[in-house]
Amino acid sequence: MKRSIPFLTLCGAALNFTSCSDNAKTPNVVFILADDLGYGDLGFLGQKHFDTPNIDRLASQGMVFTQHYSGSSVSAPSRSVLLTGLHTGHAPIRGNKEMPGEGQEPMPSSAYTLFDLFKDKGYSTGVFGKWGLGYPGSDGAPSAHGVDDFYGYNCQRYSHSYYPDHLWDNDEKVVLEGNIDRQENDYAPALIHEQAIDFIREHKDAPFFMMYTSVLPHAELKAPKEDIDRFADRFAPETPFNGVDDGPYYRKGNYESQPRPHAAFAAMVTLLDRQVGEIVAELEALGLADNTMIVFTSDNGAHQEGGADPDFFDSNSCWRGYKRDLYEGGIRVPLIVRWDGKVREGSVSGHISAFWDFLPTLAEAIGADVPEGTDGVSFLPELSGQGEQQEHDYLYWEFHELGGRQAVRCGDWKAVANNISAGRNVELYNLKDDPSETADLSERFPEKTAYMDSLMRASHTPSESFPFPGD
Repeated sequence: MKRSIPFLTLCGAALNFTSCSDNAKTPNVVFILADDLGYGDLGFLGQKHFDTPNIDRLASQGMVFTQHYSGSSVSAPSRSVLLTGLHTGHAPIRGNKEMPGEGQEPMPSSAYTLFDLFKDKGYSTGVFGKWGLGYPGSDGAPSAHGVDDFYGYNCQRYSHSYYPDHLWDNDEKVVLEGNIDRQENDYAPALIHEQAIDFIREHKDAPFFMMYTSVLPHAELKAPKEDIDRFADRFAPETPFNGVDDGPYYRKGNYESQPRPHAAFAAMVTLLDRQVGEIVAELEALGLADNTMIVFTSDNGAHQEGGADPDFFDSNSCWRGYKRDLYEGGIRVPLIVRWDGKVREGSVSGHISAFWDFLPTLAEAIGADVPEGTDGVSFLPELSGQGEQQEHDYLYWEFHELGGRQAVRCGDWKAVANNISAGRNVELYNLKDDPSETADLSERFPEKTAYMDSLMRASHTPSESFPFPGD
């Protein structure tokens, strides 16, 4: 069921809906993907330490999904799942596999992606932010997968720095002279944002699909000084992160040292919020908002690297775990869809969905054929209130680090297996009664546990590039 409410601060919700009129024109699609943003890092989902008014407003203008899941609990496989409509048991990229030099394991040219889908329907396509699915010139580069305009970080490892010495403009390396000696003249999210706004302006007269793959608020903890200073009083005095990155020196360890980690994190999320507001404002100023679907979500749960403090901010709300976990905190993410004339304002959905649903959903939204073999289920009926909404039999995830992890959700039941290389120890939870996954019920319900384990085993297909324990 559905009900319409303006804001949501609980871990779950139901909803109520009436259908809206159809749009006559083919819609533009702006897909905003935050990086490591936790479920509780947004004001309308309970964040108390800072405000996110623009994203909150976007939520009040569209539909909020309370049971939506990312493709994985880390970056590259989550994006691979999103683009291909295949969960991590089938997707071409299943882990953050680094390549020599710059870049990650290339997504094969044979993979059919969202960009191919939109190009087949005559759309202009753009990606602004982080790619992470293949080094420049490889089969996995953006230009090899139907992306007309790319600007940002090709390599997710390079995206750890917010003042990099270079970015990529399609296949051209753009050297940022001011950052070579770490003078911090070019804040990458600002440069990328400018290019995204230009893309919208340049394609205002024809349908476009833009992915805004922000690196905010991924570690390292870094924002322009004036943004951090806005939180100086709120979080002062702060205790610096007491780890390998502690101290005043730039890039000591894997991430920059940050003497004001709480203020920096708040600044990063509020900067992301401001940029979302500017994208929406540009669409409205150009008269495009009425015919543009805007999607906002995050690639996985909150992280703990570089001094980030998700416990202080309650970033994962009531969900257990963090980035890299297959508990809810690692994979349950916020999802907002605003589509004027199609999606009722202030509506909230309890429909269970995941990243591999975007390909069939967007295909149906633009009148394209859904490719065969997808793992996804279109949730356009849920968005529009028209037609019967198909439900998943189950959802599946696998994670290729830390000994191998698997998880499956079937209705209210959730099974998780950790460190599979050391043996299969399957935990069982009932999310309806125990949303925080505190009580392992595997011994109490052995038959249910065995069934869930069988689903995990059946959902995985071997991959030469990403071997998994037991292959």
